[in-house]
Amino acid sequence: MTSPVNSFETQKTENIRALAGDARLTELAAEWLRETARYQYSYNFTWLGRPIIQFPQDILAMQEIIWRVRPDLIVETGIAHGGSLIFYASLLELLGHGQVLGIDIDIRAHNRTEIERHPMFRRIAMLEGSSIEEGIARQVHQLAQDKNKVVVALDSNHTHEHVLQELRLYSPLVKAGSYLVIFDTSIEDMPKGFFSDRPWDRGNNPRTAVRQFLAATDRFVVDEEIDGKLLISANRGGYLKCVRDAS
Repeated sequence: MTSPVNSFETQKTENIRALAGDARLTELAAEWLRETARYQYSYNFTWLGRPIIQFPQDILAMQEIIWRVRPDLIVETGIAHGGSLIFYASLLELLGHGQVLGIDIDIRAHNRTEIERHPMFRRIAMLEGSSIEEGIARQVHQLAQDKNKVVVALDSNHTHEHVLQELRLYSPLVKAGSYLVIFDTSIEDMPKGFFSDRPWDRGNNPRTAVRQFLAATDRFVVDEEIDGKLLISANRGGYLKCVRDAS
């Protein structure tokens, strides 16, 4: 006899598969994303008092990944107001172990002050500098060298070349069963010129970098289940599951 737990999981899997195959819902989700972007929708939320510039759906997806992987270290490029660092640290606090490392080329003084005064700061370390600078990357690898499980989240400069270099630098930290998450792949779905004040655009963004990266590796695959169940996500195609350790 099938247990209630197994029945629930089976139904959930079927629901996700059906959602992922519904072209009309997928287009409605993309339209919703385009329309709400005009109002900076992702800027409207906080985690334990700090602004977290993410969609609620993506926050929940990261929670599921972290609870499943139970990482010893979470590396995030891009700090901004620090909400994501606080979010990751709070989950590690619940797990009872682990550290968060944030990297940003410019940690603004007021943000640093608020992050450092937060109760979750005891699980956080920060590096100021470009995530693709050799010295910064070396420090990250040194910190991660004795960590068994590492989750990497890339959310800094969203140009193709920058993200591609981050992928090359930090993907070796991720082992089989863990995740490499690339944020804001949805830039590719926005109208050309939408980000007129930024160096990224359609054709030059995290998703184009992910495509090039995946074409050259067999270590990572897109976790299509996450894409399928979220529908509304800034990171569609950016949840990469590691399926093979680096040789």
